[in-house]
Amino acid sequence: MTCGTVGPIRRYPGNGRMVPRFPAAEKELTTCMTEILYAIILGIVEGLTEFLPVSSTGHMIIVGHMIGFSGHLAKIFEIVIQLGAILSVLVIYRSRFLRFLTRDGWNPRKGLSGIHIAAGCVPTMLFALLVHSFIEKYLFSPFTVAVGLVLGAILMMVAEHRIKGHEAELVQDVDHISVRQALYIGFYQFLSLWPGFSRSGSTISGALMVGVNRKAGADFTFIMALPIMTAACLYELLKNLALLSLGDLTILAVGFIVAFIVAYVSVLWFIGFLNKSTLSAFAVYRILLAIFSLWYFYL
Repeated sequence: MTCGTVGPIRRYPGNGRMVPRFPAAEKELTTCMTEILYAIILGIVEGLTEFLPVSSTGHMIIVGHMIGFSGHLAKIFEIVIQLGAILSVLVIYRSRFLRFLTRDGWNPRKGLSGIHIAAGCVPTMLFALLVHSFIEKYLFSPFTVAVGLVLGAILMMVAEHRIKGHEAELVQDVDHISVRQALYIGFYQFLSLWPGFSRSGSTISGALMVGVNRKAGADFTFIMALPIMTAACLYELLKNLALLSLGDLTILAVGFIVAFIVAYVSVLWFIGFLNKSTLSAFAVYRILLAIFSLWYFYL
């Protein structure tokens, strides 16, 4: 569908003038506007939830089912808006990523390094390749998302309970995370492959479990997520590229820009939030969302 197409030209009865076929144009315009509205809605949902511990995949599945946005365009659209969210992290942490291009950026004795990032993401990338088909076939439903939301909430509450009274003993800065801690946090990322679990929810909880505070865990989570998410998005995009048409570009561009802007703001807000608050509120929200989704789709 190409936004802005007026439709075929026809001869107006009586005077022979050539005019647009307005009924077709109006239908085309309505469809275009509806898809742009969907792009804005889903771009906002992606931007808000990609890096918060509430599961962006879970929200996209639930919202997509609610508004009936499906098919090949929906599949490609989800990939593109995720790339928009990824770009926001690249911009926010640009100095970190530029440092990875230097020799010091790969020295684990000089703060956060490429070695830490590799330790955290390579095992997950390899595991994801093994289970990718299974996950897409069996776990992309509102029910499995609800299960993931609840299990992720439980993990977050357990992690918060474990560090209660011991927060001063945790690693306070991302540059002080050890390679071993980075590896263990990466193992917790395995859980995020289940839709609804949340990458940031599982890895920040994992960081707390291995002795890293929320803020440092979030910084590491966001930086570590970029290579994994970029690789996954490009892989999916290449698989579905043949289904893309020029008429889809407007919708994809709108979603990409909205997701980038909203994700940029939400990441900055979340980092500030973690300096003074816990994950408990997000755990409660996840449980409430799981209850709502089960009620909406199955009752």
